[in-house]
Amino acid sequence: MKIVSVAQMRELERRAAEEGLSTSALMDNAGLIVAKATREWLGTKGEYRIVVLVGPGNNGGDGLVAARHLREWGNIVFVYLAAPRAEDDDNYKLAKEQGVICHLASQDENGTKLAGLVRSSNAVLDCLFGTGKSRTMSGVYKRILEQVRQVKLEQPEMSVIAVDLPSGLDADTGAVDPATLDCDLTITLGYPKLGLFRFPGAAKLGMLIVTDIGIPPHLSQDIQVELINESLGRSVLPPRPLDANKGSFGKVLVVSGSINYIGAAYLACSGAMRAGAGLVTLATPQSLQPILATKLTEVTYLPLPEAQPGIISPEAASLLPEWLPQYDALLLGCGLGQSQPTIEFVQRVLLSLPKKDCPKLVLDADGLNVLAKLPKWWQKLRGDAILTPHPGEMSRLCGLSIEEIQSDRWGVAKQMAGRWGKIVVLKGAYTVVASPDGLVRISSVANPGLASAGTGDVLAGVIAGLLAQGLKPFEAACCGVYLHGAAGEMVAGEMGNAGMVASDLLPALPRVIKNTKGG
Repeated sequence: MKIVSVAQMRELERRAAEEGLSTSALMDNAGLIVAKATREWLGTKGEYRIVVLVGPGNNGGDGLVAARHLREWGNIVFVYLAAPRAEDDDNYKLAKEQGVICHLASQDENGTKLAGLVRSSNAVLDCLFGTGKSRTMSGVYKRILEQVRQVKLEQPEMSVIAVDLPSGLDADTGAVDPATLDCDLTITLGYPKLGLFRFPGAAKLGMLIVTDIGIPPHLSQDIQVELINESLGRSVLPPRPLDANKGSFGKVLVVSGSINYIGAAYLACSGAMRAGAGLVTLATPQSLQPILATKLTEVTYLPLPEAQPGIISPEAASLLPEWLPQYDALLLGCGLGQSQPTIEFVQRVLLSLPKKDCPKLVLDADGLNVLAKLPKWWQKLRGDAILTPHPGEMSRLCGLSIEEIQSDRWGVAKQMAGRWGKIVVLKGAYTVVASPDGLVRISSVANPGLASAGTGDVLAGVIAGLLAQGLKPFEAACCGVYLHGAAGEMVAGEMGNAGMVASDLLPALPRVIKNTKGG
């Protein structure tokens, strides 16, 4: 599913009109879909009282169509017009003919009527402004939104539903006006907008659903930003033939662990196994191997010589070349630490990777931190690689501040992927995956339960496990992000996101894969 800017959405609507799908037809489709989504949100049984806030443009027109259908289905519907609609406005006339009760803000100067309507209603639909509103809210619009906010504070059970996006949210940047409502549900139309995945706007949406209003899919085929969702995951998950053996599902070599970060090795290896890899080998400091063997019973081991207990010796780098040809994916970095011997080990490994018979590389955590210490490292790291930084690691890799990165996550990820010639997985709320050729994929998940130690190790392991099964690097990165996010959502749905820990994701991963494949 594509994610669009305001300019791209307008161009899609223009091109749709050229193909015979008029603005009025799109509005009819949008209004009906909004009405259906609202009814589903509230429940199909019972009579509801609904207030529709109608602005002057097309977003208000969508609201009028929705109001008509909601009234037709037996609800009591009030339209509150922020500005008069033309008397020859067909959607306005049809709504009134259907029995929708309309009120003008200009005849309710102190807002007493609106306050009373909202207090007695089950839901308010915000149809004041859509993608075209970027100026500061003032006057009647500010007053309307502030009154709804006040009632919502008094009656939190009342639903606030935004049509396309909450009024006052910039559809490109995610900036919000102080008057913008905190919504329970946002029904975005046609395609999700970039600003819906940028903070602070993303925090205003509540539950987000994306609806198809009939724009022909081929019109958006050149848009390079796309949503990572179940459909994408389903399209690339590898098959599991009945006559398979462990070699059929690939082999992963995980170089991980140090005396202070033993758990990272467990989580990374388990992530690869739970993603379906056929064999996982852990290369770890030799004194840690007996400890990890009590927890990781399914992996094989490559104990590495140590500079001191629990710290890999630089000389261990000479052991890897003879092992690498046996593996399909190499995961390097989780929990290695940044001691001087480790830094030397990682640099030797990265700078000596063979051009031939080298497994596909996933570089995470301390692997990235060590890489960042090398001037112009992207000119020295040969071959393809998937880099999985969080914002702090990304800052060290590219030299930008965390604030600069977070203010334009997919722009920075896209730019750096192109500059470095590597796939970048920029972790965080709405994780971004960017490829060197300009493709960008954005996760639909923002889950605070995933903001805990070790979840990144699981993600790196999942991506490596998918690589080993034959997925192309960009596919593996996107699918890994999907599975990881969906597992987090599954766990949060069962136990909440407070207290969720990284190992909770591991048993959820096979269930997500099963559900995604459909059985």
